[in-house]
Amino acid sequence: MTLDEHNEFEAIRQLKSRYFRLMDTQQFDDWHTCFTNDITAVYEGAPRPAKDASTEIAIEGCAALVAGVRGLMTGAQSIHQGYMPELELTSATTATGIWSMYDQVRLPTCIFEGWGHYHEEYVKEADGWKISKIHLTRLHTKEEWI
Repeated sequence: MTLDEHNEFEAIRQLKSRYFRLMDTQQFDDWHTCFTNDITAVYEGAPRPAKDASTEIAIEGCAALVAGVRGLMTGAQSIHQGYMPELELTSATTATGIWSMYDQVRLPTCIFEGWGHYHEEYVKEADGWKISKIHLTRLHTKEEWI
């Protein structure tokens, strides 16, 4: 691995760390900086505010993603952890990654825990790396309804 490759991987790791921190601290006015404008996101086994709500969220576009997650997280507390990244540079301006993950989301109606993997694509723009595609798959979820 070259020093340049190492630096690109580190920039992507910093991006993913920022994604988690800004979501968990509900800094949604800054969270949008993690994404391309045309991001597509699919979250399988997602936390939900009611038992009859869907466990899959599919969203296109940065504004829609931020608005959707902001709405879900209203009144919630969360912690998201991503680790053991498998990163690959696919060109000078594109990359892919798979991250093992765990999250706990305490919604007003439910305490949620999930384990799985983020499958992502990244694009390097003028101001740095951005997430262009998210597909979160779950191995297991646990819900405790309040």
